[in-house]
Amino acid sequence: MALPAIMPYPMPTASDLPANRVNWTPDPKRAVLLIHDMQQYFVDAFTAGASPVIELQGNIRALRSACHELGIPVVYSAQPGGQTPEQRGLLQDFWGPGINDGPDQKQIVKELLPDERDLVLTKWRYSAFQKTDFRARLTQLGRDQLIVCGIYAHIGCLMTACEAFMQEVEPFFVADAVADFSLEKHRLSITYAAERCAVVMTTERLIKSLRGEAGSEAASEAASEAAPAAESGTLTKDGLRELVADLLQEAPASLGEHDNLITQWGLDSIRIMSLAERWRRSGAEVTFVELAERPTLADWRALLSARLGKALPNGDYTTV
Repeated sequence: MALPAIMPYPMPTASDLPANRVNWTPDPKRAVLLIHDMQQYFVDAFTAGASPVIELQGNIRALRSACHELGIPVVYSAQPGGQTPEQRGLLQDFWGPGINDGPDQKQIVKELLPDERDLVLTKWRYSAFQKTDFRARLTQLGRDQLIVCGIYAHIGCLMTACEAFMQEVEPFFVADAVADFSLEKHRLSITYAAERCAVVMTTERLIKSLRGEAGSEAASEAASEAAPAAESGTLTKDGLRELVADLLQEAPASLGEHDNLITQWGLDSIRIMSLAERWRRSGAEVTFVELAERPTLADWRALLSARLGKALPNGDYTTV
């Protein structure tokens, strides 16, 4: 029932991120930063001095610094030590007694200690909204966006983002400022967040967006930041297959060139619309109807080639 020993794994980067389903833009006048459960007890499960904990702490420091600079409230969640079985509730069955009643395990790690400007929220369940007044505090602050970072990504961070969404608060899930039991769990959390309840962004992109440094492109790039093909600047035959396979959460090799992506693979209208918007921003004037009428990789590649007018060797075409 204790926490697992977490082996090192590489922190995801922009090219690893899933495509977002919405294009919300973080606003310094609407946002609150939540630093989730960065207590010694939870951090000790990681391998000290190795990824992903090095990047985790560095990126959270960068987020906190930017939020302080921009006047964005910073909230820490922290579980109390020495909880009784009654206070632990069903958490006891899954995780045992949790943090002890000593002074060390419950402390926020020294690299991220809160200062007098920050709020520390006592947290009792996976979600920071459960058994707390967190939602009321957001209302009092006049804030309806929540930037989520910390640990563990697929447990408390994801549950908090989901509940924020269900309480009409726009969550931003910072993919390289959360960490988890494994790379698999980390990917699970960011994929679920992007597809169901949040905008997933990197630390760098989120800070640039908050500062307005990315200009009018910040919102659109937030929605398509993740796709490897988009990051590289070219969409090859394999790149298109990988992009669509990622949206479908399928192995790229399983998609045939002439498969109907709607009837055979369940590609829905929302994801088709996101692709149409993504390619329009890159200069290919395609529509949802055109993609939906001929939903095969071969037809899409031909359409993109015609609209961009740039055929690549071997039938591959330039796009985002």
